[in-house]
Amino acid sequence: MDFLRPASWEEALAAKAEHPAAVPIAGGTDVMVEINFDHRRPEHLLDLNRVADLHEWEVGEDSVRLGACVPYAGIMRHLRAELPGLALASHTVASPQIRNRGGVGGNLGTASPAGDAHPALLAAGAEVEVESAARGTRLIPIDAFYTGVKRNALRPDELIRAVHVEKADGPQQYSKVGTRNAMVIAVCAFGLALHPATRTVRTGIGSAAPTPVRAGTAEEFLAAALEEGGFWDNGKAITPSVAQRFADLCAAACNPIDDVRGTAGYRRHAVGVMARRTLTWAWESYRGTRRTTEGAA
Repeated sequence: MDFLRPASWEEALAAKAEHPAAVPIAGGTDVMVEINFDHRRPEHLLDLNRVADLHEWEVGEDSVRLGACVPYAGIMRHLRAELPGLALASHTVASPQIRNRGGVGGNLGTASPAGDAHPALLAAGAEVEVESAARGTRLIPIDAFYTGVKRNALRPDELIRAVHVEKADGPQQYSKVGTRNAMVIAVCAFGLALHPATRTVRTGIGSAAPTPVRAGTAEEFLAAALEEGGFWDNGKAITPSVAQRFADLCAAACNPIDDVRGTAGYRRHAVGVMARRTLTWAWESYRGTRRTTEGAA
């Protein structure tokens, strides 16, 4: 196994063009596990740790450009206000040591349905910035990024450079079920983002289908219910019937399997419970913000 160590982004792209099968590695929290268990034995590892651009982030007027190798600990520390859903997801990642090494780029590259960042990225409507030496840069909408079990929309000579995420314009929540409180792969996970500016709702479901997915029917139902009931304007509590219907539709969006971490039936049930709870938490936060704003006025 050869170890490639580019010192710049341009060198990394050139190395990937020359060796399309090279496996990128930064934090190594997924790749090294596969290598140690002999599940993967690539001819080349492409170490991206010396590429400084990948470890930086930029907060713009409307969005955040997050370098692929920015660690989860950095997101928690510096981007909690701008990316609250992703910060909450980062809190659930493994241990402090892994949160200081692993990043969103690795989650996206591995594309495991159980990756902790995926539900938050789906709920926030992120875009993945990828690049190749031959074709240049393109942005892939997060909804089009996951193409199968541990498969993504990257071409063989492309690398993930950054993730673009709109700054939160409303409350975001994240919840995860695991067999213990830390160092655990998700049995299932759920992300929710309220977007008051557009009066829309987005969701993300992890580890309950072959790929991370959104609950599109549930989103449409909730957005219509909030609009028809005047909830965005009156700030009233969401009725239990609306919350339960949203939960049922989120559970119906799942296509889980039975495995050693949980049954398909349990995963569907748990996603419904998380959907109802995160909606309650997010809406109460929205109501609190409205009261504060009206009081200040």
